[in-house]
Amino acid sequence: MPDKAVSVHQLLIAATRSLAEARIEDSGLEAELLLRHCLSVSRSKLFLLHDHAVEEEVERRFQQLLQRRCQREPLQYIMGNCEFWSLDFLVSPAALIPRPETEFLLEHCFSTLQQNKAENPQRILDLCTGSGIIASVLAKEFPQSTVIASDCSEQALGVARHNIFRHKLEKQVHVVRADLLNSFPCSPIFDLIVTNPPYVKALDIPELEPEVRDWEPHLALCGGNSGLKNITRICQDALPILQPGGWLFMEIGADIGQETEQIFLEAGGYKLVSVVADWAGRPRVLQAQRQR
Repeated sequence: MPDKAVSVHQLLIAATRSLAEARIEDSGLEAELLLRHCLSVSRSKLFLLHDHAVEEEVERRFQQLLQRRCQREPLQYIMGNCEFWSLDFLVSPAALIPRPETEFLLEHCFSTLQQNKAENPQRILDLCTGSGIIASVLAKEFPQSTVIASDCSEQALGVARHNIFRHKLEKQVHVVRADLLNSFPCSPIFDLIVTNPPYVKALDIPELEPEVRDWEPHLALCGGNSGLKNITRICQDALPILQPGGWLFMEIGADIGQETEQIFLEAGGYKLVSVVADWAGRPRVLQAQRQR
């Protein structure tokens, strides 16, 4: 006699237990998200299906995804997408998963430009674009601008191109492969540079959560022994390509705020240099304006 089919409710209970045993926080929520992904249903629809039997093929696929998550593969990579700035984006192991810290970077950028009554930037650079999420948001917020999305990783740029096309921004956002700012002419081009460069100290990477340490690209994480290798280069090379009065906003590690600020203060040519704390009170964004 065949086994009785498992219900949605039973599957969620078992999956929550498995995720909790794998030391995954919010195990109940993640179990729900994975099952919703397999069933292609909303949260309210899933609730209505609690007592319904799960088809064998759906259960098989769900168990495969659950096993991957129990091995600490990030949920976003498993599902292949994430929400950022109320928009849906493709994500893959070729690029970092966007985090709330990057939303704070953008929020601070927009609010600072508004507070300083800056004109809307016409030429923008998203440096170290990764999946192209920052470039896409900048393009939507400044629809009259031209945005360059640059990265040294061709694999990451493939993800960026997909996201740019997904949001119908290909006429506004242009993808460029470049090692930081080396490929740009040494003349004032950009009104605004926004960047989330690699800034994790090399010795800190083994201590990161398994989802980050084992799955996200180290090329996009590691900022050298001090975490400042790329930041120093950007500080030096951004100045000549910023328009007079142009702004630079950079996401940084919470443990290198003072050092980052000092680099920009000592460089000369910048004003309004400061490191701003994020919602959790940790140093998170370096801002600087090129002197006129």
